[in-house]
Amino acid sequence: MNTFAGIPQEAFLFYGELENNNTREWWLDHKGTYESTVREPLEALLAGLEPEFGPAKLFRPYRDVRFSPDKSPYKTAQGVFATRQEGVGFYLQVSADGLLVGGGYHSHTPAQLGRYRAAADASASGAALQDIVDALAAAGFDVGGEKLKTVPRGFDRTHPRAELLKHKSLSAGVGLGRPDWVSTAAAGEEIANRWRALRPLVEWVGRYAAP
Repeated sequence: MNTFAGIPQEAFLFYGELENNNTREWWLDHKGTYESTVREPLEALLAGLEPEFGPAKLFRPYRDVRFSPDKSPYKTAQGVFATRQEGVGFYLQVSADGLLVGGGYHSHTPAQLGRYRAAADASASGAALQDIVDALAAAGFDVGGEKLKTVPRGFDRTHPRAELLKHKSLSAGVGLGRPDWVSTAAAGEEIANRWRALRPLVEWVGRYAAP
């Protein structure tokens, strides 16, 4: 396994060019660039972060175009997800825009959603989640996820945590762009620090909403 030395600037340039040349021919001509500037550095990064954040996987670079009117064959970003529980964990994305770091949960079976709503409704666990979300927002993270337009049936529309109850999935993330440290070994600790800030959210959903 290679030692992590940063994410090369060429990785971001690669995705900028891919956005304008999303064809199989271009990809095959530049696959070596993808391997050396995107996949290999991220694999080295994740190997170093795994002891603290759990095993991670790189998402496939190929789009599922079966039911999409957009037949572009390749994703214009590389995502990775580190997790110790199904659907719950830490996210990292490399694209032409730079780095995006996030965390939370994205899968929502009916049983999982029921557990989440019950915990968000309850006084102690709900207040704890509100404090976590407020702290992340104050630290510059965008809190998001799939939401209903209205408070779900069975809950008061004036509930103090009405916005949290609307969520079907819950995550937080921050776009970092291309900071000076991104192409150095220091990127590992910088990314780890953002994931550490997200750990309270990941642990809350892991405790209350995970399968």
